[in-house]
Amino acid sequence: MARIYPFRAFRYDPARVHLEDVVTQPYDKITPAMQERYYEASPYNLVRVILGKQLPGDDEQENVYTRAAQTLRDWRKEGILKEESEPALYGYSQTYTVPHTTEVRERRGLIALGRLYDYADKVVYRHEQTFPQHKSDRMSLFKATRAYCEQVYMLYSDPAFTVEKLIFGVREANGNGSDCNPADLSITDEYGVVHRIWKLTDPTLINLVVTAMADKKLIIADGHHRYETSVAYSKERSSQLKLPLNQPRDEEERLSPGNLPEPPFPEAAMMMTFVNMEAPGITILPTHRVVHGIEGFSSPDFIVRASAYFDIRELDSPDLAVLSQTEQTAFIAVTIDGSYLLTAKPEAIAPLLADLPHRQGQLDIVQLHRVVLDKLLGLDEATITRLGSVSYLREADEAAKMVTEGDANIAFLIRPVTLEQLKEVSFAGDVMPQKSTDFYPKLLSGLAIYALD
Repeated sequence: MARIYPFRAFRYDPARVHLEDVVTQPYDKITPAMQERYYEASPYNLVRVILGKQLPGDDEQENVYTRAAQTLRDWRKEGILKEESEPALYGYSQTYTVPHTTEVRERRGLIALGRLYDYADKVVYRHEQTFPQHKSDRMSLFKATRAYCEQVYMLYSDPAFTVEKLIFGVREANGNGSDCNPADLSITDEYGVVHRIWKLTDPTLINLVVTAMADKKLIIADGHHRYETSVAYSKERSSQLKLPLNQPRDEEERLSPGNLPEPPFPEAAMMMTFVNMEAPGITILPTHRVVHGIEGFSSPDFIVRASAYFDIRELDSPDLAVLSQTEQTAFIAVTIDGSYLLTAKPEAIAPLLADLPHRQGQLDIVQLHRVVLDKLLGLDEATITRLGSVSYLREADEAAKMVTEGDANIAFLIRPVTLEQLKEVSFAGDVMPQKSTDFYPKLLSGLAIYALD
Protein backbone atom coordinates (compact mmCIF):
# COMPACT_ATOMS: atom_id res chain seq x y z
CA MET A 1 0.00 0.00 0.00
CA ALA A 2 1.73 3.19 1.20
CA ARG A 3 5.41 3.42 0.34
CA ILE A 4 7.62 5.89 2.14
CA TYR A 5 11.27 6.81 1.79
CA PRO A 6 13.96 8.57 3.82
CA PHE A 7 15.59 11.54 2.11
CA ARG A 8 18.50 13.94 2.38
CA ALA A 9 16.64 17.09 3.30
CA PHE A 10 17.82 20.63 2.90
CA ARG A 11 17.40 22.42 6.23
CA TYR A 12 18.10 25.91 7.48
CA ASP A 13 21.49 26.29 9.16
CA PRO A 14 20.66 27.50 12.69
CA ALA A 15 24.07 29.14 12.85
CA ARG A 16 23.06 31.45 9.99
CA VAL A 17 19.42 32.21 10.78
CA HIS A 18 17.05 32.46 13.72
CA LEU A 19 14.69 29.60 12.90
CA GLU A 20 11.54 31.29 14.22
CA ASP A 21 12.18 34.12 11.72
CA VAL A 22 12.34 31.93 8.61
CA VAL A 23 9.58 29.30 8.94
CA THR A 24 5.95 29.99 8.02
CA GLN A 25 2.42 28.69 8.09
CA PRO A 26 1.33 26.82 4.91
CA TYR A 27 1.06 29.04 1.85
CA ASP A 28 -2.74 28.88 1.66
CA LYS A 29 -3.06 30.13 5.25
CA ILE A 30 -0.85 33.18 4.71
CA THR A 31 -2.87 36.40 4.59
CA PRO A 32 -1.47 39.56 2.96
CA ALA A 33 -0.66 40.89 6.43
CA MET A 34 1.16 37.67 7.34
CA GLN A 35 3.06 37.75 4.06
CA GLU A 36 4.28 41.26 4.84
CA ARG A 37 5.25 40.25 8.38
CA TYR A 38 7.20 37.25 7.09
CA TYR A 39 9.04 39.41 4.56
CA GLU A 40 10.07 41.79 7.32
CA ALA A 41 11.11 39.01 9.72
CA SER A 42 14.14 37.89 7.72
CA PRO A 43 15.61 38.11 4.20
CA TYR A 44 15.70 34.31 4.35
CA ASN A 45 12.06 33.76 5.31
CA LEU A 46 10.55 30.92 3.29
CA VAL A 47 7.61 33.08 2.19
CA ARG A 48 9.86 34.37 -0.61
CA VAL A 49 9.72 30.88 -2.08
CA ILE A 50 6.25 29.51 -1.30
CA LEU A 51 4.27 32.77 -1.66
CA GLY A 52 6.42 35.53 -3.06
CA LYS A 53 5.20 39.00 -3.95
CA GLN A 54 4.07 39.78 -7.46
CA LEU A 55 5.76 42.89 -8.85
CA PRO A 56 4.83 45.42 -11.53
CA GLY A 57 6.32 44.42 -14.85
CA ASP A 58 6.40 40.69 -14.16
CA ASP A 59 6.51 38.66 -17.36
CA GLU A 60 7.38 35.13 -18.49
CA GLN A 61 11.08 35.68 -17.88
CA GLU A 62 10.83 37.45 -14.53
CA ASN A 63 8.01 36.60 -12.16
CA VAL A 64 7.12 35.23 -8.75
CA TYR A 65 8.12 31.69 -9.80
CA THR A 66 11.49 32.55 -11.34
CA ARG A 67 12.34 34.63 -8.28
CA ALA A 68 11.41 31.72 -6.01
CA ALA A 69 13.71 29.39 -7.94
CA GLN A 70 16.59 31.88 -7.88
CA THR A 71 16.07 32.47 -4.17
CA LEU A 72 16.41 28.75 -3.43
CA ARG A 73 19.54 28.52 -5.58
CA ASP A 74 21.09 31.50 -3.80
CA TRP A 75 20.30 30.14 -0.33
CA ARG A 76 21.81 26.77 -1.19
CA LYS A 77 24.92 28.41 -2.64
CA GLU A 78 25.31 30.67 0.40
CA GLY A 79 24.86 27.79 2.84
CA ILE A 80 21.66 29.21 4.34
CA LEU A 81 20.11 25.87 3.41
CA LYS A 82 22.37 22.87 3.94
CA GLU A 83 21.83 19.35 2.65
CA GLU A 84 21.85 16.58 5.25
CA SER A 85 24.84 14.27 5.03
CA GLU A 86 22.69 11.11 5.02
CA PRO A 87 19.11 10.06 4.34
CA ALA A 88 16.77 10.41 7.29
CA LEU A 89 13.23 10.21 8.52
CA TYR A 90 12.02 12.83 10.96
CA GLY A 91 9.82 12.42 14.02
CA TYR A 92 7.60 15.50 14.34
CA SER A 93 5.72 16.68 17.42
CA GLN A 94 3.35 19.65 17.83
CA THR A 95 2.26 20.69 21.31
CA TYR A 96 -0.61 23.18 21.37
CA THR A 97 -3.60 24.52 23.22
CA VAL A 98 -6.93 23.74 21.57
CA PRO A 99 -8.40 27.11 20.48
CA HIS A 100 -10.92 28.63 22.92
CA THR A 101 -10.06 26.06 25.61
CA THR A 102 -7.31 25.43 28.14
CA GLU A 103 -6.75 21.86 26.92
CA VAL A 104 -3.18 21.10 25.85
CA ARG A 105 -2.64 18.36 23.26
CA GLU A 106 0.32 16.87 21.46
CA ARG A 107 0.11 15.58 17.90
CA ARG A 108 2.92 13.31 16.74
CA GLY A 109 3.85 12.25 13.27
CA LEU A 110 6.55 11.29 10.82
CA ILE A 111 8.06 13.41 8.03
CA ALA A 112 9.17 11.33 5.04
CA LEU A 113 8.81 11.11 1.30
CA GLY A 114 5.59 9.41 0.25
CA ARG A 115 4.95 7.71 -3.09
CA LEU A 116 2.40 9.48 -5.26
CA TYR A 117 -0.64 7.46 -6.32
CA ASP A 118 -3.77 8.07 -8.34
CA TYR A 119 -6.92 7.89 -6.26
CA ALA A 120 -7.95 4.95 -8.45
CA ASP A 121 -5.09 2.93 -6.91
CA LYS A 122 -6.98 3.05 -3.58
CA VAL A 123 -3.91 3.84 -1.53
CA VAL A 124 -4.45 7.57 -1.08
CA TYR A 125 -7.94 8.92 -0.47
CA ARG A 126 -9.25 12.48 -0.55
CA HIS A 127 -12.09 13.99 1.46
CA GLU A 128 -12.61 17.38 -0.20
CA GLN A 129 -13.36 18.68 -3.68
CA THR A 130 -10.63 20.44 -5.62
CA PHE A 131 -10.70 22.82 -8.57
CA PRO A 132 -8.23 23.01 -11.50
CA GLN A 133 -7.54 26.74 -11.26
CA HIS A 134 -6.27 26.34 -7.69
CA LYS A 135 -3.63 23.86 -8.84
CA SER A 136 -2.02 25.81 -11.67
CA ASP A 137 -0.16 28.11 -9.26
CA ARG A 138 1.45 25.20 -7.39
CA MET A 139 2.38 23.47 -10.66
CA SER A 140 4.18 26.59 -11.84
CA LEU A 141 6.04 26.80 -8.54
CA PHE A 142 7.02 23.10 -8.54
CA LYS A 143 8.35 23.30 -12.08
CA ALA A 144 10.34 26.46 -11.40
CA THR A 145 11.87 25.49 -8.07
CA ARG A 146 11.96 21.68 -8.44
CA ALA A 147 11.58 21.50 -4.69
CA TYR A 148 8.97 20.65 -2.10
CA CYS A 149 9.16 23.18 0.72
CA GLU A 150 5.91 22.14 2.39
CA GLN A 151 4.42 18.86 3.52
CA VAL A 152 1.09 17.27 2.73
CA TYR A 153 -0.64 16.11 5.92
CA MET A 154 -1.59 12.41 5.67
CA LEU A 155 -3.66 10.30 8.06
CA TYR A 156 -3.29 6.54 8.50
CA SER A 157 -4.68 3.98 10.94
CA ASP A 158 -2.43 2.03 13.31
CA PRO A 159 -4.19 0.96 16.53
CA ALA A 160 -1.02 -0.84 17.68
CA PHE A 161 1.03 2.42 17.51
CA THR A 162 3.77 0.52 15.70
CA VAL A 163 5.37 3.53 14.03
CA GLU A 164 5.14 5.73 17.13
CA LYS A 165 6.87 3.04 19.21
CA LEU A 166 9.72 2.88 16.72
CA ILE A 167 10.15 6.66 16.60
CA PHE A 168 9.29 7.83 20.10
CA GLY A 169 9.72 4.69 22.22
CA VAL A 170 7.20 2.27 23.71
CA ARG A 171 6.32 4.35 26.77
CA GLU A 172 5.98 7.53 24.74
CA ALA A 173 4.00 6.22 21.77
CA ASN A 174 0.62 7.30 23.10
CA GLY A 175 1.80 10.79 23.96
CA ASN A 176 2.03 10.23 27.71
CA GLY A 177 5.04 11.16 29.79
CA SER A 178 8.18 13.02 28.78
CA ASP A 179 10.54 12.25 25.91
CA CYS A 180 13.52 10.02 26.53
CA ASN A 181 15.65 11.74 23.87
CA PRO A 182 15.91 15.50 23.42
CA ALA A 183 14.65 16.89 20.13
CA ASP A 184 17.12 17.97 17.46
CA LEU A 185 15.07 21.11 16.90
CA SER A 186 12.43 22.94 18.91
CA ILE A 187 10.74 26.17 17.88
CA THR A 188 7.54 28.02 18.78
CA ASP A 189 5.37 29.56 16.07
CA GLU A 190 3.23 32.71 16.17
CA TYR A 191 0.26 30.77 17.57
CA GLY A 192 2.25 29.42 20.50
CA VAL A 193 2.51 25.93 19.01
CA VAL A 194 5.76 24.16 19.95
CA HIS A 195 7.23 22.19 17.04
CA ARG A 196 9.92 19.58 17.71
CA ILE A 197 11.91 17.44 15.29
CA TRP A 198 13.90 14.21 15.83
CA LYS A 199 16.23 13.12 13.01
CA LEU A 200 16.33 9.33 12.48
CA THR A 201 19.25 8.00 10.45
CA ASP A 202 19.76 4.43 11.67
CA PRO A 203 19.22 2.21 8.57
CA THR A 204 17.70 -0.65 10.55
CA LEU A 205 15.21 1.65 12.25
CA ILE A 206 14.35 3.35 8.95
CA ASN A 207 13.62 0.05 7.25
CA LEU A 208 11.45 -1.05 10.18
CA VAL A 209 9.41 2.14 9.87
CA VAL A 210 9.16 1.72 6.08
CA THR A 211 7.91 -1.82 6.58
CA ALA A 212 5.41 -0.76 9.26
CA MET A 213 3.88 1.78 6.87
CA ALA A 214 3.74 -0.56 3.88
CA ASP A 215 0.21 -1.87 4.51
CA LYS A 216 -1.37 1.50 5.32
CA LYS A 217 -4.05 3.39 3.43
CA LEU A 218 -3.77 7.16 3.56
CA ILE A 219 -6.29 9.99 3.79
CA ILE A 220 -5.27 13.51 2.83
CA ALA A 221 -6.03 15.78 5.77
CA ASP A 222 -4.46 18.97 4.37
CA GLY A 223 -2.96 19.59 0.96
CA HIS A 224 -5.40 18.20 -1.61
CA HIS A 225 -4.44 20.67 -4.33
CA ARG A 226 -0.72 20.21 -3.76
CA TYR A 227 -1.09 16.44 -3.78
CA GLU A 228 -3.06 16.33 -7.02
CA THR A 229 -0.65 18.79 -8.63
CA SER A 230 2.26 16.57 -7.60
CA VAL A 231 0.59 13.48 -9.07
CA ALA A 232 0.16 15.32 -12.38
CA TYR A 233 3.80 16.47 -12.24
CA SER A 234 4.94 12.93 -11.50
CA LYS A 235 3.04 11.56 -14.49
CA GLU A 236 4.49 14.25 -16.73
CA ARG A 237 8.05 13.49 -15.65
CA SER A 238 7.46 9.73 -15.84
CA SER A 239 6.46 10.12 -19.47
CA GLN A 240 9.44 12.34 -20.25
CA LEU A 241 11.86 9.91 -18.59
CA LYS A 242 10.08 6.89 -20.13
CA LEU A 243 9.82 5.32 -16.68
CA PRO A 244 6.79 3.56 -15.17
CA LEU A 245 5.15 5.62 -12.43
CA ASN A 246 5.00 2.65 -10.03
CA GLN A 247 8.21 0.67 -10.24
CA PRO A 248 8.54 -1.69 -7.25
CA ARG A 249 11.96 -2.45 -5.82
CA ASP A 250 13.03 -5.92 -4.81
CA GLU A 251 11.55 -6.59 -1.38
CA GLU A 252 14.73 -8.06 0.12
CA GLU A 253 16.75 -5.07 -1.09
CA ARG A 254 14.21 -2.67 0.39
CA LEU A 255 14.43 -4.29 3.82
CA SER A 256 18.14 -5.02 4.05
CA PRO A 257 19.99 -2.94 6.68
CA GLY A 258 22.06 -0.19 5.11
CA ASN A 259 20.30 -0.40 1.77
CA LEU A 260 17.64 2.24 2.07
CA PRO A 261 14.68 2.54 -0.29
CA GLU A 262 14.37 5.47 -2.64
CA PRO A 263 11.82 6.59 -5.25
CA PRO A 264 12.35 5.27 -8.80
CA PHE A 265 12.75 8.90 -9.89
CA PRO A 266 12.63 12.11 -7.80
CA GLU A 267 9.20 13.27 -8.93
CA ALA A 268 7.57 9.93 -7.99
CA ALA A 269 7.34 11.08 -4.36
CA MET A 270 6.74 14.22 -2.36
CA MET A 271 7.30 15.33 1.23
CA MET A 272 4.53 14.28 3.62
CA THR A 273 3.81 14.17 7.33
CA PHE A 274 2.08 10.97 8.44
CA VAL A 275 -0.15 11.06 11.54
CA ASN A 276 -1.86 8.06 13.13
CA MET A 277 -5.63 8.56 13.34
CA GLU A 278 -5.77 6.36 16.43
CA ALA A 279 -3.38 8.56 18.40
CA PRO A 280 -4.48 11.43 20.63
CA GLY A 281 -3.79 14.97 19.58
CA ILE A 282 -5.81 15.38 16.39
CA THR A 283 -8.08 18.44 16.39
CA ILE A 284 -10.54 19.39 13.65
CA LEU A 285 -12.02 22.87 13.84
CA PRO A 286 -15.07 24.15 11.95
CA THR A 287 -14.71 26.42 8.95
CA HIS A 288 -17.55 28.92 8.94
CA ARG A 289 -19.00 30.32 5.70
CA VAL A 290 -19.51 34.03 5.05
CA VAL A 291 -21.50 35.02 1.95
CA HIS A 292 -21.07 38.43 0.33
CA GLY A 293 -21.81 40.21 -2.92
CA ILE A 294 -25.40 39.02 -3.40
CA GLU A 295 -27.37 41.81 -5.05
CA GLY A 296 -30.63 42.68 -3.31
CA PHE A 297 -30.15 40.18 -0.49
CA SER A 298 -32.99 40.34 2.05
CA SER A 299 -32.62 38.75 5.46
CA PRO A 300 -36.38 38.41 6.08
CA ASP A 301 -36.92 36.93 2.64
CA PHE A 302 -34.13 34.41 3.20
CA ILE A 303 -35.64 33.27 6.51
CA VAL A 304 -39.06 32.82 4.89
CA ARG A 305 -37.64 30.70 2.05
CA ALA A 306 -35.40 28.73 4.40
CA SER A 307 -38.39 27.83 6.57
CA ALA A 308 -39.55 25.45 3.84
CA TYR A 309 -36.54 23.25 4.55
CA PHE A 310 -35.60 24.06 8.15
CA ASP A 311 -37.20 24.59 11.52
CA ILE A 312 -36.04 28.06 12.50
CA ARG A 313 -35.52 29.42 16.00
CA GLU A 314 -34.33 32.96 16.67
CA LEU A 315 -31.37 33.18 19.05
CA ASP A 316 -30.29 35.90 21.44
CA SER A 317 -26.76 35.61 20.06
CA PRO A 318 -24.81 33.39 17.64
CA ASP A 319 -23.70 31.00 20.38
CA LEU A 320 -21.99 27.86 19.05
CA ALA A 321 -22.95 26.03 22.24
CA VAL A 322 -26.46 25.74 20.82
CA LEU A 323 -25.11 23.51 18.05
CA SER A 324 -23.42 21.16 20.49
CA GLN A 325 -26.80 20.66 22.19
CA THR A 326 -28.55 19.82 18.89
CA GLU A 327 -28.56 16.22 17.70
CA GLN A 328 -30.05 16.82 14.25
CA THR A 329 -28.35 18.43 11.30
CA ALA A 330 -28.20 22.13 12.09
CA PHE A 331 -26.24 25.37 11.74
CA ILE A 332 -26.59 29.00 12.73
CA ALA A 333 -27.39 31.77 10.25
CA VAL A 334 -26.20 35.25 11.22
CA THR A 335 -27.95 38.15 9.46
CA ILE A 336 -28.10 41.89 9.98
CA ASP A 337 -31.48 41.34 11.65
CA GLY A 338 -30.46 38.60 14.07
CA SER A 339 -29.18 35.06 14.52
CA TYR A 340 -31.17 31.91 13.83
CA LEU A 341 -30.77 28.20 14.48
CA LEU A 342 -31.68 26.23 11.35
CA THR A 343 -32.57 22.59 12.00
CA ALA A 344 -33.18 20.45 8.94
CA LYS A 345 -36.61 19.04 8.08
CA PRO A 346 -35.57 15.60 6.79
CA GLU A 347 -38.62 15.04 4.60
CA ALA A 348 -38.27 18.49 2.98
CA ILE A 349 -34.59 18.32 2.13
CA ALA A 350 -34.54 14.65 1.09
CA PRO A 351 -35.30 15.37 -2.61
CA LEU A 352 -32.35 17.77 -2.78
CA LEU A 353 -29.99 15.07 -1.45
CA ALA A 354 -31.38 12.13 -3.41
CA ASP A 355 -28.30 11.79 -5.65
CA LEU A 356 -25.89 11.64 -2.69
CA PRO A 357 -24.87 8.61 -0.62
CA HIS A 358 -26.73 8.57 2.70
CA ARG A 359 -23.55 8.96 4.77
CA GLN A 360 -22.66 12.12 2.87
CA GLY A 361 -26.13 13.62 2.78
CA GLN A 362 -26.35 13.54 6.57
CA LEU A 363 -23.39 15.88 7.06
CA ASP A 364 -24.10 19.44 8.23
CA ILE A 365 -21.60 20.86 5.76
CA VAL A 366 -23.12 19.00 2.79
CA GLN A 367 -26.67 20.11 3.63
CA LEU A 368 -25.48 23.68 4.08
CA HIS A 369 -23.92 23.71 0.62
CA ARG A 370 -26.59 21.72 -1.21
CA VAL A 371 -29.74 23.19 0.33
CA VAL A 372 -28.76 26.68 1.49
CA LEU A 373 -25.89 27.91 -0.68
CA ASP A 374 -26.96 26.15 -3.87
CA LYS A 375 -30.78 25.93 -3.69
CA LEU A 376 -31.64 29.07 -1.71
CA LEU A 377 -28.78 31.40 -2.68
CA GLY A 378 -27.89 30.06 -6.13
CA LEU A 379 -24.25 29.42 -5.23
CA ASP A 380 -23.03 26.03 -6.39
CA GLU A 381 -19.35 25.12 -6.00
CA ALA A 382 -18.41 26.30 -9.51
CA THR A 383 -20.13 29.65 -8.95
CA ILE A 384 -18.50 30.10 -5.55
CA THR A 385 -15.09 29.44 -7.07
CA ARG A 386 -15.69 31.74 -10.04
CA LEU A 387 -17.15 34.67 -8.11
CA GLY A 388 -15.28 34.33 -4.82
CA SER A 389 -18.57 35.05 -3.08
CA VAL A 390 -17.91 32.85 -0.04
CA SER A 391 -15.18 33.40 2.54
CA TYR A 392 -14.04 30.66 4.92
CA LEU A 393 -13.23 31.67 8.48
CA ARG A 394 -12.07 29.74 11.54
CA GLU A 395 -13.38 32.25 14.09
CA ALA A 396 -17.15 32.45 14.56
CA ASP A 397 -16.92 35.95 16.09
CA GLU A 398 -15.04 37.22 13.05
CA ALA A 399 -17.61 35.69 10.70
CA ALA A 400 -20.52 37.25 12.59
CA LYS A 401 -18.77 40.63 12.75
CA MET A 402 -18.47 40.78 8.96
CA VAL A 403 -22.28 40.62 8.75
CA THR A 404 -23.11 43.00 11.58
CA GLU A 405 -20.66 45.60 10.22
CA GLY A 406 -22.16 45.37 6.74
CA ASP A 407 -19.25 43.65 5.00
CA ALA A 408 -21.25 40.50 4.16
CA ASN A 409 -24.82 39.39 3.48
CA ILE A 410 -25.03 36.39 5.79
CA ALA A 411 -22.78 34.03 7.73
CA PHE A 412 -23.28 30.37 8.54
CA LEU A 413 -21.69 28.95 11.68
CA ILE A 414 -21.23 25.19 11.70
CA ARG A 415 -19.96 22.28 13.77
CA PRO A 416 -16.69 20.61 12.79
CA VAL A 417 -16.69 17.41 10.77
CA THR A 418 -15.66 14.53 13.02
CA LEU A 419 -12.75 12.21 12.30
CA GLU A 420 -15.15 9.26 12.02
CA GLN A 421 -17.25 11.10 9.45
CA LEU A 422 -14.14 11.98 7.48
CA LYS A 423 -12.92 8.37 7.48
CA GLU A 424 -16.30 7.03 6.40
CA VAL A 425 -16.70 9.48 3.52
CA SER A 426 -13.09 9.17 2.33
CA PHE A 427 -12.82 5.39 2.28
CA ALA A 428 -16.16 5.22 0.47
CA GLY A 429 -14.66 7.32 -2.32
CA ASP A 430 -16.94 10.30 -1.67
CA VAL A 431 -15.93 13.93 -1.25
CA MET A 432 -17.19 16.81 0.86
CA PRO A 433 -17.31 20.47 -0.22
CA GLN A 434 -14.11 22.45 -0.38
CA LYS A 435 -12.71 23.54 3.00
CA SER A 436 -14.90 21.17 4.99
CA THR A 437 -12.18 20.61 7.58
CA ASP A 438 -9.65 22.73 9.41
CA PHE A 439 -7.02 20.54 11.04
CA TYR A 440 -5.26 22.41 13.82
CA PRO A 441 -2.42 23.19 14.15
CA LYS A 442 -1.01 23.45 10.64
CA LEU A 443 2.26 21.80 9.67
CA LEU A 444 5.06 24.33 9.77
CA SER A 445 6.72 25.10 6.42
CA GLY A 446 10.51 25.26 6.32
CA LEU A 447 11.39 22.49 8.75
CA ALA A 448 12.74 20.43 5.84
CA ILE A 449 12.90 20.81 2.06
CA TYR A 450 12.93 18.02 -0.53
CA ALA A 451 14.95 19.18 -3.53
CA LEU A 452 14.47 17.16 -6.72
CA ASP A 453 17.87 18.19 -8.10
